[in-house]
Order: sequence, then structure tokens, then C-alpha cells
Amino acid sequence: MTDGETGRMFRLAYVPGVTSAKWVNVWTERMPGVPVTLVAVPAAEVVGLLRNGGADAGFVRLPVDRDGLSVIPLYVETTVVMVPKDHAMAAADEVAIADLIDDEVFHPLDDAIEWTVRPGLPAFTRPATTADAIELVVAGTGILLVPLSLARLHHRRDLTYRPVPDAPQSQVALAWPTDATTDLVEDFIGIVRGRTVNSSRGRTPASPAEKPAQRQAQKPAQNGSGRRAVLASRKKKGYRPR
Repeated sequence: MTDGETGRMFRLAYVPGVTSAKWVNVWTERMPGVPVTLVAVPAAEVVGLLRNGGADAGFVRLPVDRDGLSVIPLYVETTVVMVPKDHAMAAADEVAIADLIDDEVFHPLDDAIEWTVRPGLPAFTRPATTADAIELVVAGTGILLVPLSLARLHHRRDLTYRPVPDAPQSQVALAWPTDATTDLVEDFIGIVRGRTVNSSRGRTPASPAEKPAQRQAQKPAQNGSGRRAVLASRKKKGYRPR
């Protein structure tokens, strides 16, 4: 951490269901002088928040409008169907899209899954949020497909969920405004990508065309036969360190 970073903070947005704890914990260890402020934001609003400067970076669900944003895809989530515990699907280990043909399926306005063809029968209403849709599932008026993390987030004793292997899946990504790629953002990118403390400090590329990952790939070559050649040259008479 540089002197210029002391006293600053890093604002990290996240959409429902995304858990940032493992990355935040690493940040806290490496950057004790730069606290993290977590900003919970609905999935439909996270891009606007980032563009308006409300957060330095954020975890989003793809697809998003990438105009002006840099995006790093991270992981894909299993899609599950949420049903009442007494529903017939609760007896199965997993469910196929074809099994939903006779069920009314809610499609909330903040749906985290991008459907080419929506499964099942259209429900009698389109709830505003996933949370609203889950209340309707509890009432027995339909079922809902969501990423696994959202099913866990909205866990209810009277509901259960089963995986739907052939359903589209939701992908989580890290996004930030391209024109605001600060040193702190670069540090967090390094943490998310699993870089070590030393490697994550290589913030400024040697040239505009060279990316940090490319510099990392070059290091073994620099430390391999080239290093042996230097060591050998030191044994020669008259060698002087530079």
C-alpha cells in the first residue's frame, strides 16, 4: 500500500446472492489501511451505480450492458427450481425443463437468468422482484427458477429446491468503470484473480499493449536460462556488478 492510499476506502457493490467474503478477507489482510465499504444493490441497478461513481467495482450477474465497463467473468451458478415442500418435484433428485411443462413458472422483472424460451406455463403475474415471486411460490400459485445462491439467500422452511441441469445458468462477474481503473481497483482485480502479494503489485504495464498477465508469463523465461547465464558470467575474471 502506498502513502497515497492511506485513509482511503474501497467501495464494492454486490448484487443479491453474491458472497464477497473470501475476497474481502484477503483485502483486509493485505490492505489494512484501506477499509472496504460493501454496497448492496439490486441487480437491475448495479450498472447505473458503477457508471455514476457510486462504487469503485461491483459483482454483477451477466449479461449486463458493458458500455464503459470492464468485466471479468468469474463463475457460473447451478440453476434450481424452487417449489413448496409438498410439491411432486420435491421427491426428485433433479428436474428437467421438460418436467415443468404443466407448471406455472414465475418470471420476475429482476430475473437473474436469461431465457431464450421460458419454461412451463406463464404465471398469472410478473412479480417485481425475486423475493416477491418466492412469496407467491410459498402460496402455492407457481414455481420459480433461480441461481443456487438466490435459493439459499431466500431459504424458507416451507420451500425446497432441486437442480435443473439443462436450464440456462447465471454467471457472476466483476465489473468496474473502464475510465476509473484506479490502483485500488487493480489491487482488487489481483485478489479476485488469485495473485500473490508480490505479483498483484505490478499495476502499470510496461507498454500499452502489454497486459499484467503477459508480464507474469514472461517471468519464468527471465529467471530460467537467462539467470544461469548471468551466474556463469559472474565467475569470469574482471566481473563488476552493474
